[in-house]
Amino acid sequence: MKAFYGDLKLGILGGGQLGRMLIQQAINYNVTIKVLDPDRNAPCKKLCDEFVVGSLSDYDTVYNFGKKTDLLTIEIEKVNVDALAQLEKEGVLVYPQSRIIRLIQDKGLQKQFFKENDIPTAHFKIISSPEEFKESHFHFPYIQKLRKDGYDGRGVYKILDESYLANAFTEPSLIEEMIDFEKEIAVIVARNITGETKAFPMVEMEFNPEANLVEFLISPSLLSFEIQQKAQQIAVDIAEKLNIVGLLAVEMFLDKHGNILVNELAPRPHNSGHQTIEGNVVSQFEQHLRAIFGLPLGDTSGLHHAVMVNVLGEAGHEGPAVYKCLEDVVKLHGVYVHLYGKALTKPMRKMGHVTVVDADREKAVEKARYVQKTLKVVS
Repeated sequence: MKAFYGDLKLGILGGGQLGRMLIQQAINYNVTIKVLDPDRNAPCKKLCDEFVVGSLSDYDTVYNFGKKTDLLTIEIEKVNVDALAQLEKEGVLVYPQSRIIRLIQDKGLQKQFFKENDIPTAHFKIISSPEEFKESHFHFPYIQKLRKDGYDGRGVYKILDESYLANAFTEPSLIEEMIDFEKEIAVIVARNITGETKAFPMVEMEFNPEANLVEFLISPSLLSFEIQQKAQQIAVDIAEKLNIVGLLAVEMFLDKHGNILVNELAPRPHNSGHQTIEGNVVSQFEQHLRAIFGLPLGDTSGLHHAVMVNVLGEAGHEGPAVYKCLEDVVKLHGVYVHLYGKALTKPMRKMGHVTVVDADREKAVEKARYVQKTLKVVS
């Protein structure tokens, strides 16, 4: 790989907030950064060396973009994998590898991977047509997930009883047992080119019931050492079985009986790792870059109690973003605001996040709850 003197061209597919935070870290490595995104006003636009407007799903667009890079990575899974596979054949480094992105794009393939590799997950059945759905005889209640294009809570439907079937998805999907869980937890793990693997401490998450996306998380967890170790080991095992190069977020359920079940994977920096920027020795973004650059992985230890709050667009507001009561939040000790550079807000849109760090866990949580009810994005 080229040296870090401006001649290494790093391409990022996707120009959203994850790419933005990745660029903020990549600048420290003095690489040339190119970004492809369909939105001409994407959050990455003003931070990168070259911004290209184009479709992430179009073969020629992704291929031609990638040919002008030395190393290609993603901040979103919905990209043209065939183009990435061809680029790999022609010598462009693609991390995570195209075969992994292809697997992650299809929740059915993900579940099959779990089953084939003895990774604990909820009982499931893959459905190809409405007819198969009717004949599945799956016990209520259960969850239906689209096999493709579902993210941030989209493409997920709860089926509580027979009356819900009329509104079920008709596209290829999977149905899975609804878990009576105690906690939603996540572990982010990194694996570099040499096979070195390191996991961040497990985090506990709270989801917004309307948008079904992470709204609040805390690290480190207060769950037992055994549960935390088991969750980390599951994440490491998955990364090793995939032979991934880069970052992997593993979302899991802890059920009422103390069992850990894997829900979904994301082969990139993830919402469940944003607190690592201020809360850990190395951030998830730094770790992803180390992994794909072939550098030794960093220390994942926590520095403080860290709580992350997602800043979401307020209901009933759509238009130019106004951050209400920002001054009341930033005057608090240990509060770090990250705004994503999105000019327009809409209900439940991720507009930023705030991390609160404190030596006292209860104080960190108290301040985070204050941030949650005080900082509002309106129009």
